[in-house]
Amino acid sequence: MIVKLGGSLASSQHLGPWLDALAHGAGRVVIVPGGGPFAQAVRAAQDPMRFDDRAAHRMALLAMEQYGCALASLRAALAVAHSAADIRAYRRAGKLPVWAPSRMVLRAKDVPWSWEVTSDSLAAWLARVLRARLLLLVKSIAPLDAPARAADLAARGVVDAAFPRFLGASGARAYIAGASEHTAFAAALAAGTLPGARIEP
Repeated sequence: MIVKLGGSLASSQHLGPWLDALAHGAGRVVIVPGGGPFAQAVRAAQDPMRFDDRAAHRMALLAMEQYGCALASLRAALAVAHSAADIRAYRRAGKLPVWAPSRMVLRAKDVPWSWEVTSDSLAAWLARVLRARLLLLVKSIAPLDAPARAADLAARGVVDAAFPRFLGASGARAYIAGASEHTAFAAALAAGTLPGARIEP
């Protein structure tokens, strides 16, 4: 199970409860961190500094890693994982891997170096690589009361532009949950499902 924990939760009252709920999934869940304030700093610096999207892509991956390191410091069950081997080892040890994407993504030939690919698409990409059954995007949005098409969410800017393609290639069942749905996650985890609204490919 892949859970992308949005960077927008960095300063939210819901971050701690999500980490507590996710800790119950140790051994079964892999966290993909968003970029949070670290990615916002990259975006803010790009225009005045005029660095290209290839540089911005590398920097955004490092932003995810910074957020991931911060998350891992908040709960003892979390551990930063740089590779699929790390992820497997931490899962076997009953830990909750927090993915640091740079090492894997920079080697990948199927991930464009573009702002169209953010942590949403990378979560779907990792789901394909790890053959994960389930993918949950946790975002600072109001809970959705009905399934939504990935293309519609992309058009509304809820997910990145490349997400529909990456989701289609992943083979995972995807859901999207609001920041307040951490209590529902704990119940869904016990039932082997996910909270939130289904994302249709």
